[in-house]
Amino acid sequence: MSQYQQDIDNFATLKAAQNGTWEGINPEFAARMKVQNRFKTGLDIARYTASIMRKDMAEYDADSSQYTQSLGCWHGFIGQQKMLSVKKHQGTTNKSYLYLSGWMVAALRSEFGPLPDQSMHEKTSVSALIEELYTFLRQADARELGDLFHKLDDAKKNGGDVAAIQAEIDNYETHVVPIIADIDAGFGNEEATYLLAKQMIEAGACCIQIENQVSDAKQCGHQDGKVTVPHEDFLAKINAVRYAFLELGVDEGVIVARTDSLGAGLTQKIPVSTSEGDLAAQYNAFLKTTEVAGVEDLTEGDLVLKQGGKLVKPERLPNGLFRFKDNTGFDRVVLDCVTSLKHGADLLWIETEKPHVGQIAEMVNAIREQVPNAKLVYNNSPSFNWTLNFRQQVFDAWSEEGKDVSGYDRAKLMSADYDDSELATAADEKIKSFQADAAREAGIFHHLITLPTYHTAALSTDNLAKGYFGEEGMLAYVRGVQRQEIRQGLACVKHQAMAGSDLGDTHKEYFSGEGALKASGEDNTMNQFDV
Repeated sequence: MSQYQQDIDNFATLKAAQNGTWEGINPEFAARMKVQNRFKTGLDIARYTASIMRKDMAEYDADSSQYTQSLGCWHGFIGQQKMLSVKKHQGTTNKSYLYLSGWMVAALRSEFGPLPDQSMHEKTSVSALIEELYTFLRQADARELGDLFHKLDDAKKNGGDVAAIQAEIDNYETHVVPIIADIDAGFGNEEATYLLAKQMIEAGACCIQIENQVSDAKQCGHQDGKVTVPHEDFLAKINAVRYAFLELGVDEGVIVARTDSLGAGLTQKIPVSTSEGDLAAQYNAFLKTTEVAGVEDLTEGDLVLKQGGKLVKPERLPNGLFRFKDNTGFDRVVLDCVTSLKHGADLLWIETEKPHVGQIAEMVNAIREQVPNAKLVYNNSPSFNWTLNFRQQVFDAWSEEGKDVSGYDRAKLMSADYDDSELATAADEKIKSFQADAAREAGIFHHLITLPTYHTAALSTDNLAKGYFGEEGMLAYVRGVQRQEIRQGLACVKHQAMAGSDLGDTHKEYFSGEGALKASGEDNTMNQFDV
């Protein structure tokens, strides 16, 4: 017996026990509403999606071609449309996630208006967006299942294949997928991190990404001025997130430890070393220092450390921050990653300055010498100029091979003049295969684009506005938007149904029977799209 039929029987039994007071309740309608609301709480979602991520991580460890992907979404509707599209075109939501970007929360969801990625927005905006995303994904499930129930009724009435439609209902694949949620640097100390992590998990997050920057000096990973914290401080926040998962019963919760050390040249404080070679000593070994022979080498307020049997003075800036030695970013990244994985993190995020498989692989291979199953979440960032980067990579490779590149100006390879060239074609092929190549060669388990829907919203709006307010007028919308929605089969062309009008009509019919006032009658203009 299917779960659907079992629910009908259970509700029928429950109704019968009410001594006739529930005559207005149809057990099958109740069963349908239950099926359409599979996830009752955010914690249900977090537990379900955490198990998916753990399964996907194990499958990737066995076969690196089984990497996962996501796009950053800043609104529930955007996330919903993304997953509808994935399911429509790929036939499944398997290996497809959502990414919640702190950058986009700051830029698009703060009550202060657009803000830079510096953790200045309301931290509750993060958990609110998680809840919103899952509300829209659950609505997508309810809408599609509602359509299946209508098909089931038609099949029963007209002698259709009831069993086949029932099987579709029983085996329905949800749009609810894992969200990798950005908690920035924790929005405060470890207690603040724990409290926010709890709120995010309760909203449905199964995976929390946290970075090793100073919380109140946080910068976007692709901007200058980044300041990292000692390992002990970062590990305390990793522990805080793990405790939040465990407290809420999400035992398979996933933590992504992000290091910004490759581009960060500063630290806020010097940790206390209690024994030679301990974690604090390893961190302090990266500090830029000058040797001190005596008190005469010091000025008022200078600090002195004992390192390797010598007295040294760390270089301190006027703002009190300490500078790291030049060219230590690689080694600091490796130490950050190894330490995080050995102290509770599950996945890594290395923020790089360019998308180069070789560079990423070099760091991951160094990490894997100590943690063999280390794997990454990687930002396929819009902050990279992908066209220029990969054309230059091809240019450099061809130069090393001795191939004639005299027809190209390396500094101007972004020019449209090169778009049809052999070099541009080769570069595009490398961009196309970047995710598969990096998953295979550089340990990248999850590929995401942080801000894609920010850019697509801007581009599509610009294209529409250009024509609509120009000579095309209404044709700009009809030809560029609506006609494409119809031809490409986008469900949202029926925007009333997408917003829930059909679901509402069905519920009214459940509640009021033939007396229901429904919106989807003959005069509903959405009927014009039944063509």
